[in-house]
Amino acid sequence: MLTTVDNVDLTNCDREPIHIPGSIQSHGCLLACDGSVAMVRRHSVNTAAVLGLAGREINGATLDDLIGEQATHDIRNAVARWGNLPRPGLMTNVRLAHSPGLFNIAVHRHQGINIVEFEPANAAETTSPLELSRLLMGRIAQVADINQLFDTGARLLRAALGYDRVMIYRFAPDGAGQVISEAKRGDLESFHGQHFPASDIPQQARVLYLQNTIRIVSDSNGERIAIEPEIDASGEPLDLSFAHLRSVSAVHCEYLRNMGVGASMSISIVNGGRLWGLIACHHYEPRVLPMEKRVAAEMFGEFFSMQLEALIQKQRIAAAARARECLDRLMLNVAPHGEVEELLRDSVQDFTALMPCDGVGLYINRTWTTYGTVPPAAAVPVLMAFVSSVAEGDVWATNALSERLPSADAYRADVSGVLAVPLSQLPRDYLVFFRKEVLQTVNWGGDPTKRYESGPLGDRLTPRKSFAIWKQEVDRQSLPWLANEREAAEAARIALVEVVMRHSELLAEERHKTDLRQKMLNEELNHRVKNILALIKSLVSHPVELGHSIEDYVKSLKGRIQALSLAHDQVIRGGGGGGLRALIDAELSPYRDSVADISLDGPDVLLDSRAFSVLALVLHELATNAAKYGALSVKDGRLSLRWERTDEGDCEIRWLERDGPRVGAIAKPGFGSMLIGRSVPYDLGGVSEVDYAEEGARVKLLIPGRFVTWTAPLAKPDLPARVVNATPQASMRGLSILMVEDQLLIAMDVQTMLAQEGAGTVETASSVKEAMHSLTIFQPDIAILDVNLGNGSSLPVAQALVARGIPFVFATGYGETSLIPSELGHVPIVRKPYDVTTLIAALTLAMGKNG
Repeated sequence: MLTTVDNVDLTNCDREPIHIPGSIQSHGCLLACDGSVAMVRRHSVNTAAVLGLAGREINGATLDDLIGEQATHDIRNAVARWGNLPRPGLMTNVRLAHSPGLFNIAVHRHQGINIVEFEPANAAETTSPLELSRLLMGRIAQVADINQLFDTGARLLRAALGYDRVMIYRFAPDGAGQVISEAKRGDLESFHGQHFPASDIPQQARVLYLQNTIRIVSDSNGERIAIEPEIDASGEPLDLSFAHLRSVSAVHCEYLRNMGVGASMSISIVNGGRLWGLIACHHYEPRVLPMEKRVAAEMFGEFFSMQLEALIQKQRIAAAARARECLDRLMLNVAPHGEVEELLRDSVQDFTALMPCDGVGLYINRTWTTYGTVPPAAAVPVLMAFVSSVAEGDVWATNALSERLPSADAYRADVSGVLAVPLSQLPRDYLVFFRKEVLQTVNWGGDPTKRYESGPLGDRLTPRKSFAIWKQEVDRQSLPWLANEREAAEAARIALVEVVMRHSELLAEERHKTDLRQKMLNEELNHRVKNILALIKSLVSHPVELGHSIEDYVKSLKGRIQALSLAHDQVIRGGGGGGLRALIDAELSPYRDSVADISLDGPDVLLDSRAFSVLALVLHELATNAAKYGALSVKDGRLSLRWERTDEGDCEIRWLERDGPRVGAIAKPGFGSMLIGRSVPYDLGGVSEVDYAEEGARVKLLIPGRFVTWTAPLAKPDLPARVVNATPQASMRGLSILMVEDQLLIAMDVQTMLAQEGAGTVETASSVKEAMHSLTIFQPDIAILDVNLGNGSSLPVAQALVARGIPFVFATGYGETSLIPSELGHVPIVRKPYDVTTLIAALTLAMGKNG
């Protein structure tokens, strides 16, 4: 007999065994080995093709025979190190016995089986996972506001990983989600603010998101590569819960295709051991994310979760402090009142400080005292009887009272939200907070209430095909009661119960006990925050120096990284080194207009890459110290910097400060001082002599001759650099900006600078091809072009911008202005590394010329 199924049980999708799909994605291969990592028991059917094992029997073969003794030895060591941890051990650029290429390998043990995943390494991928993750984490570590954390996180991750869209997705208590932040390609429609039903993410997928915090789909139309055998001799499938290559549910792939998504990545946001939300990345064509960037994304996700948890805890501490302040004022008024009931009635208005509300009611000994918007007096007995039946002595709340109490529909406009705080052990006396009805329109990404039908996959659900905004008018509801508001209510309940039950004792000792309870609360909250901050601190390699704030540390760290970035950029572009004068000019240029005199004197000399990087750090620390404590910190300060060639061919550099604040010997050198004093001797075998004399710092540096090249003075190029140093004039607010820059670190720095100045959209491109493609879908107001893109110049982009009438500026390192043709000689030029003031001044000049 055939049966027609009209309604599909939505839990069908929840029962799909997505952790044992019997297949993997096609961008790698997989071997499942025995407990000793000796014998292969299962493999993906593409293994022979991927690893160069044509004609070989794989199941039953030893791992040594298939990939070589050295690679097998390294894999066994990785298994020994990582054991049964859920996080896999990772190996990069591994050479195998029978394949000419290199491979990235992930290995983990699960249920006694050692699972080894192979992905061909991308020789063009030069991203350092540690550098990228530190960069991303360093940015969000500075964020002190939750909403700013969401916006910054989405923007940074898109810039770093290159996905077309990155969304921050928060789950509601019922499992539905909302996109609360988004960074996207300029031509895409926005999903920001849209809601998605809980059924979009089945329960078993949510469990896997907690177990394995990063999930990548490389091709929503990709082939599913079978595991052979799918079932072992015991009748068990291979559990791939922690495997990166685990194939994706056909239902989910269809869901992605219906959205037009070709590839995706999900990063779990975990708060208090629960799945708080996801960072969802979408790309509109297939995309394999390299292991290096995947590792960085995973680390970023964990740090993002910790930062979010710390900020939420900070909010809770602030809410608890406000609640305690309100209750403290109440306690202080206990003594003048002979009756506690009189005290509470007199304090009804004060209770509104505990949390946002439209009204407060005190129901004590059948007497009703109110403030603000409350239910009509005739409805109070029925309401309080209902509250007593559901509260059961605990704090109770609802934001849809008429759904729970039908008679409340008569006054829903004034009261839809109720939070009741019991004042005694008996269900009799309550402090009640009220909120008005809030009419709102919820934008859903598709109809959340539509009927689902079985599809070609049997009783599993066929995902919806329409993601057009579906508007739902929501009424009979107030704003929801947040967790910190419930916590404030619980704190009030504890304090008020004690007031009611022990009024006589409070007259003499309640002040002391309240202080003790406050101290205990503060200590507990402080303990929790310290635990979170300790986790965050463990990710930072060097501790904060004594007497310095975290802001100083972050600023110093950023400056040191910027100095290294400058050195690295020049080393790469300059063929292995750079000029000493150019390096000094770059480090001291921000201070030239703020002090009396900066004097430089010395012949032209080139430093090799090692010396250039060391001196970039040392000169940065010297300039930073002088700007904080020395000659560069006052307008009358003078700095003399001279260098000369010694008889042995070494380069002797002398730094002399005068007319600054009086300084003296440093009692305990900090990290920066140690860099100045030790870097040159340790890294270069040279000499560093530092004297913090009262009249000003004196420093002598001796760079051995093997690191320097003495040259004749260079002729000035025909086209001098027009370096802009004027103060900014134009506002960046709302502007759309295209930036062409092949260095990721530099591009992200400028993107952050411009976002902080109010720029609406900052699209980045690392090559001429990407930039030209962006111009076909994106109309910028202005552009920033790096002259030298490493493998070419940005001149084709400049010509395209001229044709479109779009203003732009050139950005250069050292000696690159000769690349600019004379017909573009009017274009403003800004030197790198970028300074926000100089950059905005150049953009202002460019827009003025264009106008």
